[in-house]
Amino acid sequence: MHHAIHTRFVRANGLAFEVDHCGDGDRLALCLHGFPECSFSWRHQLPVLAGLGYTAWAPNLRGYGRTSRPGRVADYALPHLLADVAGLIDAAGKRSTLLIGHDWGGAIAWTFALQAMRPLEGLVVLNIPHPKLFFERMLRWPQIARSWYVFFFQLPLLPEALFTASNAQAVADAFRNMAVNKHRFPEDVLDVYRRNALLPGAMTAMINYYRALFRAWPKLPKKTMLETPTLMIWGEQDTALGKELTVGTEALVRDFTLRFLPNASHWVQQDAPDEVNAILEEWIKLQKPAVAPTESDATSCQPPP
Repeated sequence: MHHAIHTRFVRANGLAFEVDHCGDGDRLALCLHGFPECSFSWRHQLPVLAGLGYTAWAPNLRGYGRTSRPGRVADYALPHLLADVAGLIDAAGKRSTLLIGHDWGGAIAWTFALQAMRPLEGLVVLNIPHPKLFFERMLRWPQIARSWYVFFFQLPLLPEALFTASNAQAVADAFRNMAVNKHRFPEDVLDVYRRNALLPGAMTAMINYYRALFRAWPKLPKKTMLETPTLMIWGEQDTALGKELTVGTEALVRDFTLRFLPNASHWVQQDAPDEVNAILEEWIKLQKPAVAPTESDATSCQPPP
């Protein structure tokens, strides 16, 4: 059975979120994208999740696509991003939630789970380390060399100018140059990301995630041990985040599964979608529901015509 992806708008935390929606199950699979991506990055996973009985949502995070775009750097601080996730879960109204995140979306997902802001049946993170390990190791060699762009993004205006120049060529290059399986990123896929980056104010909003992070360096949750069953999928050819950042995660997560994909990049769920989907499906089918049941149109990344 083919599960089609549709676009809808969902009100949550005072904002309007543009959401790719697939399936109509009584459990929610909420997929959070990274930078400089959007909901489109989950196009290969949403139908699989729908087939497993979920209502699968991939929202454009605040500032991305046609989701509301607040104007201040402070609007992109982590507490607001966490409140967005809580609002989306509440708006969905499902009996349980599987939270899935990649890159920035993964950082939000980790922190959301650690702070136990809402009950989760499981957590899936792709190519983003546990926050404790990330902040301990980000300023160490070799990760500091890989993270140069985080520091560059603190400059005003220049990063936006670079990333939007020549029809957002730098955005397209970020995907194509880093990808292992470059055929997964043909021009029509890259054009979706180009168009998103060129929406008025979008690039500034996207970069403001990094600016807000530095201006209000987050305090780690007092509780760094995670009880939620967690799957980590890691493309080993990641040039932005080193594989060494995964070492020690098993000591911080009670129920932890780690799967490496040697022939995938940072863009793991797009670079190796069949492998990621197989891992996801196998892991989900092995989980026992952690939450007891209670009573209770086109790709969204593209701007409106």
